[in-house]
Amino acid sequence: MTIEVLKSKIHRVTVTGAELDYVGSITIDPVLMDAADLIAGEKVNIVNVNNGERIETYIIEGVKNSGEITLNGPAARKAQKGDIVIIISYAQLTVEEAKNFVPKIIFPNTKTNTLL
Repeated sequence: MTIEVLKSKIHRVTVTGAELDYVGSITIDPVLMDAADLIAGEKVNIVNVNNGERIETYIIEGVKNSGEITLNGPAARKAQKGDIVIIISYAQLTVEEAKNFVPKIIFPNTKTNTLL
């Protein structure tokens, strides 16, 4: 049996853009992706602190050191520039693996989306 556990979290970053006319996804600065152990194409949940919206999408790698957090396509309707979001990914682990697993959680500067 496997269970789903928290794998990675980017806690409280500021949305820098919302592009409705796009295929879909969230674009994230690769510096933040690396720090949180996330990869392009990975499924994530996005929780909007400002309005309570929760969405599920996948990651597109943005421009390095840009601080970019852009919601694309239909996801752009769930947040606007300036909103604070939490980006969460999960992993399937056995119960025994989960007991020893430590998720990667980062806390960027919410004004610049850079690492502290």
